[in-house]
Amino acid sequence: MTPNKGDVIERIVRKKIGISELSRRLHVSRTAIYNWFEYGQINLETICKIGQAIDYDFTNEFPEEFANAENLKSNPLIANKGRQNEEDHSAIDYWMNKYITLLEKYNDLLIDLNYPNSKANLNHQNQEVTDYLNAG
Repeated sequence: MTPNKGDVIERIVRKKIGISELSRRLHVSRTAIYNWFEYGQINLETICKIGQAIDYDFTNEFPEEFANAENLKSNPLIANKGRQNEEDHSAIDYWMNKYITLLEKYNDLLIDLNYPNSKANLNHQNQEVTDYLNAG
């Protein structure tokens, strides 16, 4: 019987770091990892992530898949997908920063409402007045 992808990867993972450590590094449950290994339906992206986590190159174990991936990269439609992924990350960073700024303003407002005469609140109000005067 020919081993599936999961069997091959599991053998290497167990030699290198173990399932629990891989679970921590990939931020997935051990159950998910066991399912990957059992069913062997692991896509190339996941294989690469596992390889990065354990510092191992799986190109020798799965040469056909990596060769097919290289062929896909030369396809302009696939190449554009990579650029789209980078744009998605920058959009995520943009909205995450907007959200954090909004939370900080909300926290400042809560401080203003709950502790109107606190030293921190007075410093905050003085800074707002200074900012307003400098902007005007």
